[in-house]
Amino acid sequence: MGTKPTLHEVAAAAGVSLASASRALTGRSASPEMVRKVRTAAKRIGYLPDATARSLRLGGHPQVVFAVDDIGNPNYVQMLRAIEEELGETTRISVSATGRRPDQTVELVRMLSMGAGDGLIISPLRVTPALRQALADTVVPVVVIGTLHSELSIDSVFVDSAVAVGMVVDHLVEIGRTRIGVINGPGNTNPGAARRAGFAAAVQRHGLTRTDALQITAADFTVGAGVDAAERLLAATTESGDKIDAIVCANDLIAIGAINAIRRQGLRVPEDIAVTGIDDTDLAALYSPPLTSVSLQSERRGRIAARMLSERFADPSRPTRRETVEATLVIRASTIGESA
Repeated sequence: MGTKPTLHEVAAAAGVSLASASRALTGRSASPEMVRKVRTAAKRIGYLPDATARSLRLGGHPQVVFAVDDIGNPNYVQMLRAIEEELGETTRISVSATGRRPDQTVELVRMLSMGAGDGLIISPLRVTPALRQALADTVVPVVVIGTLHSELSIDSVFVDSAVAVGMVVDHLVEIGRTRIGVINGPGNTNPGAARRAGFAAAVQRHGLTRTDALQITAADFTVGAGVDAAERLLAATTESGDKIDAIVCANDLIAIGAINAIRRQGLRVPEDIAVTGIDDTDLAALYSPPLTSVSLQSERRGRIAARMLSERFADPSRPTRRETVEATLVIRASTIGESA
C-alpha cells in the first residue's frame, strides 16, 4: 500500500491554499462551496483526516461510530453484535442513537469530519437532503446499511424490504388468508415507504381486496405503537365490516404489540387472525406464539458493513461497493399454529 495522501495534496487537487483546505476540512470559517470543493478533492484522492491516518499508520485503534435512530430496537443490537465481532479487536466502537432526529444525524456526520471519529457505519431510518449532503461532504470513511436513494459514491449494504413484505403476503395467501390488513411504520422513513410499496404490489398481484380500513400507520416501530395501531385497525375493520384474518406488520416489535391488542379483544392468534413481522429478531422466536417473520439478515449486513469499512481504511481510493443481501421468510406458529 502506497503513502497516504497529505493535506498539501488535497489543497493542490482542489486548487486552493493549504490554509483554505485545512479550514474546509475542519469546518472553520469556510464557505459551503469551498467545503464541497475541498472535500470532493479529498475523497477523490483518498485523503484521511490526520487522526485517522495517524492511528492507522501507527497500528493504533481507530474510533468507529455506529449511528442508528433507536438502539433499543433489537434489529440494531444484532447489527452491533456483528460489527463488534468483526472489528472489536482492532477498533474502538461507539454507538450514537440520534433519537430519530435527522438534524442530530447530520450534526454527527459533520463532527466526524472535524475529528470526532475515524469512520462511520450508519443505518438511518430517515434520509433527508441535508443528510445526503453531509455524507457526500465528509472525508471520513462511511458505510451505509440501507439506501440513500441517490447516486452518492458511498459504500452500502442493502436488503429490499418491499420484497420482504411480498414474501409474507404470499405465505398468508398460501395458507388461505384473504382479508389481510397491514400495520406499517411511519411513511417518511425508508422502511415505511418500501413496505407500503411492497404491500400494494403484493395485494395487486394476488387480486386481494384493498380498502383504507385495512391499512394503518403506526406512530413508530415499537411495541407500544403496534398496540395502538392494531386497536385502531380492529376498530376500523369492525365498523366497516371488513373483517380481517391476517395482519402484516412492518417489524417484529409492531407485530408483538398487535398480538397483545388482538388478545385483548378476546381473539386468538393465529386461529382468528394470523400475524407476521419483519426483521426476525431474537424476540420473534422467543415470543408466544413464536412469530412468523422475514429475516432481513441484520447480523450479516452488520458484518458486511464492518468489512467494507476495514477495506476502506486499508485503501481509501478503492471503487465504491454496493452489496445486496437477500431476505428469507421464517415461518412460525403466529401464522400456522403450534401443531403445524
